[in-house]
Amino acid sequence: MVSHNNVLPNQHFKKKWQFYVKTWFNQPARKTRRQNARAEKARKVFPRPVAGALRPIVSGQTVKYNLKKRYGRGFTLEELKEAAIAPKTARTIGIAVDHRRKNRSLEGLQENANRLKAYKSKLVVFPRRSKKPKQGDSSAEELSTVQQHDGRHVLPIVHEKAEPELVSIPEELKVPPLSTLPHAAVYKKIS
Repeated sequence: MVSHNNVLPNQHFKKKWQFYVKTWFNQPARKTRRQNARAEKARKVFPRPVAGALRPIVSGQTVKYNLKKRYGRGFTLEELKEAAIAPKTARTIGIAVDHRRKNRSLEGLQENANRLKAYKSKLVVFPRRSKKPKQGDSSAEELSTVQQHDGRHVLPIVHEKAEPELVSIPEELKVPPLSTLPHAAVYKKIS
């Protein structure tokens, strides 16, 4: 109901409505375009992983997020030293390096060093010249069976699920509470 002595509402919402409608007819074509772009990128970077360089696992900052693990920018020089990889070499074999990051815990250092060792064990290094392979390059049969890693992350984070601990309830706690509460109230009044 209209209150007070105002002009009666008479908006013409049907004027030029075409200008205010957002259409999404290009969505299927965009999906195809993105898919083709991903395939093209994978073809360009072959045999390297589509996800890019290997990243370390770090803890989130602040009290709210420090229980969560996330991907960092790059491995520290200390972590690379622990895994026996030179920083210059690391960049050439698809490992991200961050010279500014510091290791503030031994657990984090060992976790990322183990991550590097696992990556190194699975790594297939292609020789620069197929006729003259150098030391450290993979063998010809390994190169023929190689597959490109197409996941979102190289060595993704595995979150461990905490299993609840089962505890046996003692007999004295198995008494139903509704039968004992009135007695406890009376006992408290008396004492």
